[in-house]
This record gives sequence, structure tokens and C-alpha cells, in this order.
Amino acid sequence: MAYILPINGVEPKLGNDCFIAPNATIVGDVVTGNECSFWFNAVVRGDVNSIKMGDRVNVQDGAVIHCTYQQTKVVLGNNVSIGHNALVHGCTVHDNVLIGMGAIVMDNVVIESNAIVAAGAVVKEGTLIKEGELWAGVPAKCVKQVSKELREGQIERIAHNYVKYSSWFK
Repeated sequence: MAYILPINGVEPKLGNDCFIAPNATIVGDVVTGNECSFWFNAVVRGDVNSIKMGDRVNVQDGAVIHCTYQQTKVVLGNNVSIGHNALVHGCTVHDNVLIGMGAIVMDNVVIESNAIVAAGAVVKEGTLIKEGELWAGVPAKCVKQVSKELREGQIERIAHNYVKYSSWFK
């Protein structure tokens, strides 16, 4: 059974038609949009600050979303995919963004729309990823612009597929 727990009297507020895997954990000040999904072993901890999500956010297996106490919050736009075992911490992510498997996104990062953080990338604190950029490496840097084909074939496809996948469990 999923752990959906209040912290200091604040309970997570989930939008309509969300999927939560039986061993996902969502605690505290977490507010989601509609059609979000939280996969196996995902952890979303709004215990020390708030986490706000738009529609169709998918938090894949083993991913962690967290904040820094009294300093940073997490804000995620619509159609955001957070890959398996990624760590998203105290940052702002606009609409239509893919954060790859095992990536780390640190405090005070801003990722503008239609951007990709590659698998395994480490985005250092305070970085600005501009609209349509693909960042990769350790530390991450901009390696190219996201083409229309990459945006449609990866960012949009993955966000929509996770809505479909979650329907299989309902």
C-alpha cells in the first residue's frame, strides 16, 4: 500500500485520475495536477517545503523529489517526466521537460520549457537551462538544441505514454 502521509497536519492533495504505485511515498505539502503518476519506489517528500506539480507529471521508479528546509521549493509544470532513479531537489521545471534516468537536478535550478536533461547528468545549483536546450554530462552543460523531432519523439511521447501506462493499473 502506498504511503500518503500528512506532515504537521498538511496532507498531500492529489488531482484527478492519478496513479500511485503500491510502494510509492508521497508526504506533506505536495499538490498535484491531474493524470500524474508515481511509480514503484518513487519518493515525493514535501516535509520541509512545498512541492507543486502540474498535469501529467510522471515520477518514475526510484525517483526522489525533495526540497531544502525553509529555502527551496519544487515547482513542476505540465507534461514533466522524471526518469527512473532521478533526483530533483529544490528547483523549478517548466512545461514539457524530460529529466533523464539517474539525473540529478540541484537547488535553485530553473529548467525552461521543451528542454531535456540527459540520463546521468548532474545539473549544478543555480543553473538556468533555457527553453529548448539539451543538457548532458557531469557537471551538465548545454550540448545542443532540442529539435522538433526530439521534442515530439521524447518529451511529448513519454509524458503521454505514462498516462497510458498508468491506466493499465486502474
